[in-house]
Amino acid sequence: MAYVNGFLLAVPTANREKYRDITEKAAVVFKDYGALNVVEAWGQDVPDGKITSFPMAVKLKDDETVVFSWIIWPSREMSEAGMKKAMEDSRLDMSANDMPFDGMRMMWGGFETIVEA
Repeated sequence: MAYVNGFLLAVPTANREKYRDITEKAAVVFKDYGALNVVEAWGQDVPDGKITSFPMAVKLKDDETVVFSWIIWPSREMSEAGMKKAMEDSRLDMSANDMPFDGMRMMWGGFETIVEA
């Protein structure tokens, strides 16, 4: 079954188009290195929680939107190799000043697919 890299982050709402432009370009790079699918989802119905929530997890500010994204790979091995190559690719070379979000509040992880319907 497929392997998934998942991401959760807060993006300043005013940076939506800049974020979309950067992630569209990044999706091409990930697919060049074997990703099957890349999804960037802009939060629309992301409620605050009392104990846990997406907004709490990313320390969401009033002028930000939660983004949930994932990359699907054929396998964990393909994910590890593809992500390494993508991070070394000059097409993704951005300084911290170019990032349209606070990378310190981004979280990510790798997940083994256990159900696919």
